Amino acid sequence: MANQFEIVVIGSINLDLVLRVAHPPLPGETVLARDLSAIPGGKGANQAVGAARLGARTAMVGRVGDDEFGRRLLAGLNENQVDARHVQVTGGVASGVAVITVDDRGQNAICVAPGANHRVTPADIDAAADTIKQAKVCLLQLELPLDTVLHAIDVCRAAGVETILDPAPAPNNAPEHLLAVDILTPNLIEARTLAAVNTAEDRELAAALAARGARRVVIKLGDQGAIVCDGNRFRHVQAHKITPVDTTAAGDAFNAALGVARARGQALPDAIRMANAAGAAACLKFGAQPSLPTPADIDAVLRDSSRSS
Repeated sequence: MANQFEIVVIGSINLDLVLRVAHPPLPGETVLARDLSAIPGGKGANQAVGAARLGARTAMVGRVGDDEFGRRLLAGLNENQVDARHVQVTGGVASGVAVITVDDRGQNAICVAPGANHRVTPADIDAAADTIKQAKVCLLQLELPLDTVLHAIDVCRAAGVETILDPAPAPNNAPEHLLAVDILTPNLIEARTLAAVNTAEDRELAAALAARGARRVVIKLGDQGAIVCDGNRFRHVQAHKITPVDTTAAGDAFNAALGVARARGQALPDAIRMANAAGAAACLKFGAQPSLPTPADIDAVLRDSSRSS
């Protein structure tokens, strides 16, 4: 059936172990955390849950370990109405885990042990090809092996599925093929790594990434909004003023909302406005997947912004 899914996500699935601290530890320093939370996460799973929470028919492709964390992660996808038939349980390897510190300003620092995520292969993409080809938009990140992501881009391009790549973590010397997606959405640090040009100017970075093959580039600037490069045209989309509680999944909420908006035919500037509001809404709650917004959450941010403008 054509377009059985609006969104397919090919990406990582982690359990986040989150420590709330006054400030992240310096080298050699011990910091007491106020508490520890174990929360389903991973950039791929976050984006899948984010899209499903916005009402999109969403499928996930990835792997978890044959362990208690893996069972919990699968349950979380199912509870959020994400189709997980292509999430494989992998024996002999642990599920992915992220250790995250969140400080009093809501800023985070993250260490990731990929586990089963690094067992996702091009053969897994081929096994899920029928589902991928049914989607309107495919969301990708770089917490899987690079050859797997490159193969997924090829499968999507051949099927006419729009690709949105969140290039995190950004590799040095990324192949041109990796950047040849429909929409590339780095943050400023990732854009500098990928562009391989000596400039700090966001528009020059966006133009350099477009020259390396991305059809459209959206550089996420946090509380400064986003810069959009579409051909030779640039647009700055302003952020929404908030007081963040936890910024952990803001980028994932952004990409999920961008994918849903594009799957539903929104023009890129309108889709970015929705994505900015989703990213802001995610910062208002603690934890990765628990913070991913509903349509009502996004509407509330947009209303508050219109009142203050």
